Amino acid sequence: MNYKDLVKTALKYRENAYSPYSNFKVGAAVLFESGKVYGGCNIENASFGATNCAERSAIFKGVSEGENKILAIAIVGSLEEYTYPCGICRQVISEFGDENIKVILAKNEEDYIVKDMSEILPGAFTKGDLERNNK
Repeated sequence: MNYKDLVKTALKYRENAYSPYSNFKVGAAVLFESGKVYGGCNIENASFGATNCAERSAIFKGVSEGENKILAIAIVGSLEEYTYPCGICRQVISEFGDENIKVILAKNEEDYIVKDMSEILPGAFTKGDLERNNK
């Protein structure tokens, strides 16, 4: 799957966002090593802390189906500017891949940029940190 198709999928999921409090819709599409793509949208809650971001919705769908290695993720929020993943989502993305995961930030299917995970979460805390600490 190419980046443009991944962005199209994220745009589709953005339409399903449940965001009655912020009115900020976000869609995400995650490409796993198997070649399968899982999409998600943000789902808000009146208690705010129970809100789930689009990126984690998509990742958790894939992981619950047996996936465990992300190759790329496309994120579409604002159609006016690039929407970066929040800190929690950056940490979750890094859990299922490495610093080379491609993060595609899009306004639409024609206007997007591609970053490596290492650019948006330098010095990520990973499984390797725990393994080194337990020796």
